[in-house]
This record gives sequence, C-alpha cells and structure tokens, in this order.
Amino acid sequence: MIFPLLGMLIGAIFGVVMAKRRGGVTLDVVQWGVVNAIIFGVIGMLILVIIERAAM
Repeated sequence: MIFPLLGMLIGAIFGVVMAKRRGGVTLDVVQWGVVNAIIFGVIGMLILVIIERAAM
C-alpha cells in the first residue's frame, strides 16, 4: 500500500510551507520538512497496519 509514502510526501510539503510562512532560512525549511515527513509517514504506517488487520 502507499499510505506511508503518501503521508511522507504530504508531511514534507506541509512542513516546507509552514517553515516558509514563518520566515525560516533554508536549513529551517529542510528540518521542518523532514520532521513532518517522518511524523506523517508514521501516521500513514499506522493507518496501513489498521487497514491490514481489519481485512483479516
């Protein structure tokens, strides 16, 4: 399934937009993008596990 990858992509975009809106420099933008990508990726993984367990 694609939920973790989709979550990471959405998280990275969300983090970059949020950092740019707050006036962050390049490293701030990268850090916010990576952190949000990890968080959203973990959420996507949890959703995937729940869906897979429910299908059994």
